[in-house]
Amino acid sequence: MKRYFLLLVLAALAAPISQAQSTCSTYYPLVDGANLQYTNYNKKGKEDGQINYTVTNVESSGDNVSATMMMEMVDRKGNTYTSDYEIACDGDVVKIDFKSLMNDQMLSQMGDVEMDMSGTDVELPNNLSVGQELPDANMELKMKMGGAINMNTNVETINRKVEKQESVTTPAGTFDCYVIYSETKTKMMMANQTFPSRTWFAKGVGMVKQESYNKKGKLTGSMVLTQYSK
Repeated sequence: MKRYFLLLVLAALAAPISQAQSTCSTYYPLVDGANLQYTNYNKKGKEDGQINYTVTNVESSGDNVSATMMMEMVDRKGNTYTSDYEIACDGDVVKIDFKSLMNDQMLSQMGDVEMDMSGTDVELPNNLSVGQELPDANMELKMKMGGAINMNTNVETINRKVEKQESVTTPAGTFDCYVIYSETKTKMMMANQTFPSRTWFAKGVGMVKQESYNKKGKLTGSMVLTQYSK
């Protein structure tokens, strides 16, 4: 269960949201009732679960927009893990409320766990261009389990860069995308790991595809947009 909580947190960092009339963000606009389904695949291309997103409670005031993102993760065995969190767009910057991830629903799935979360946001500007370097991001999670065991996890997203423009086809359609390369550094207990990844972003849709690699550059898994409605 604790492993899936960390997966939910990482999934939240990609928070794909569909198109609205707001000019707040080109790639992360907000619209009430949008639904997106992503299918996870392992390194051999076999299905390894799904993540479903639904946008609710959208409120706007000028260029400022806020919403609740409902997220449901289903693993390959059919087990379901859910969470909802707050997301806001202020001007041309999208921000995730990390503390809202620790809601009552999530805590009830975790059992006897106390958590403290902090971090900086992943930013995606409206105007992307090939070769552009993007700001790093960081998330720190402190967990106290069973009143005795402490586990601290630090996740950094670094070396973010717009590599190229590319058209990509998924079961949800064909999309013109910018491809962003990044590296995720995870520090948990005594283990330190770095995972390169590439993410395909389309205007008005958000994330269309994501691939993760090992340190040798070999594919370890992917996530693809398989259904999309608004």
